Amino acid sequence: MNLRKIDRRLLTILLIVFVQMLGAAMALPILLLYAQRQFQIRPEYNALLLSSFFAAQFLAGPTIGRLSDKYGRIPVLIISQIGTVLSFIMIGAAPNVAILFIARILDGITGGNIIVAQAYITDITPPEKRTESLGYIFAAFGLGFVFGPALGGSLSAAFGPRIPFFMAAVAAALTVVLTWRTLSETLTPEQRMKNRQARRGGIAPGEVMNNAPLLAILLIAFIGQFALGLLQATFALFGDAVLFADYSDRIVDLGIGILLGTVGLSQFLTQTLLIRRVLPRFGEVNLVIVGSVLRGIGMFFLAIAVGPWFGIPGSIFFPIGMGLMMPPLQSLSTRTVPDEVRGGVLGLYQSTVSLATIFSTALGGVIFARDPHYPYWLGMVLSLVVLIPAYWFLKRPLRKPKSA
Repeated sequence: MNLRKIDRRLLTILLIVFVQMLGAAMALPILLLYAQRQFQIRPEYNALLLSSFFAAQFLAGPTIGRLSDKYGRIPVLIISQIGTVLSFIMIGAAPNVAILFIARILDGITGGNIIVAQAYITDITPPEKRTESLGYIFAAFGLGFVFGPALGGSLSAAFGPRIPFFMAAVAAALTVVLTWRTLSETLTPEQRMKNRQARRGGIAPGEVMNNAPLLAILLIAFIGQFALGLLQATFALFGDAVLFADYSDRIVDLGIGILLGTVGLSQFLTQTLLIRRVLPRFGEVNLVIVGSVLRGIGMFFLAIAVGPWFGIPGSIFFPIGMGLMMPPLQSLSTRTVPDEVRGGVLGLYQSTVSLATIFSTALGGVIFARDPHYPYWLGMVLSLVVLIPAYWFLKRPLRKPKSA
């Protein structure tokens, strides 16, 4: 990544995303333990706490995206960030479980900051560069999750379990200031007026069903995220039950932390070094196919795991596959609709991802209870199944509908 050649606005939005994800990574990995230890919440309700955010984001995502099309990226981005600040403060100060759920739902409803950040990037990036630029978003994600969990654990150990949430609120508040002081609006008043005067400012269900390329993209994204959700919901349990079954609790915690750091680092390196080298050679759709194969390989190593060494290739191949696959899908989705609903289609895309996460995190524990290896066998199968719509999509050129 040559920083001198990158748009300053892109660097700024990536810094904002990194700070946002650093704060989230400090707090969210310990959220369920915090709820269990502070409020004695039962495991099944803990799972609902995890899913409530994604359910709220699923319902609100398209609306957030459409509002950014109609009223501008910056005001919607700032409102979304303020919602995140308030939610972390509420979690850190929560007197009961009800406030935890309200805070998570609030963050999900206003959690369009990533959606709007992606829309902002598509505004300032030409179509042929969107996959690479959107990939940097995933790099910022990965970098945040390399440092965030360790920082959050250290803060919790040193100052108490509530402090990471307040520090996450500070990080989110910093993104509000950065957005307000450093970013300029990308949509002109004329563009925003045109978007408001469009038929609905969004995409009707019938239009989605008649848009075959967009349907294929959403299906691939759903299946890909479903596999990721299975891993998210079970990986710590899998590490304790399988990868580090014969080790002490201290080694289990350390080993899982190292593997999660490997996931974040692999994702970061994929977006900053690998994707920009392979994209010109293979193209976006081929990267979706290659990424699916690599995800399947990563899941296979976990599915056959009998010790910690199997976790290393799983923690490398899976995030590389996700990193190669997801940014091209987002970029391709913006090229299947008119320009005035780019934010709306990214919101629809994010809602699809959230829906997959809701189902996969809810089912992951149930499947894991039957056999710890089953979620990873299922993830491997899904990674191969997704090759069917990806290959079918490869044979059909993108057709962007005409503007209203």
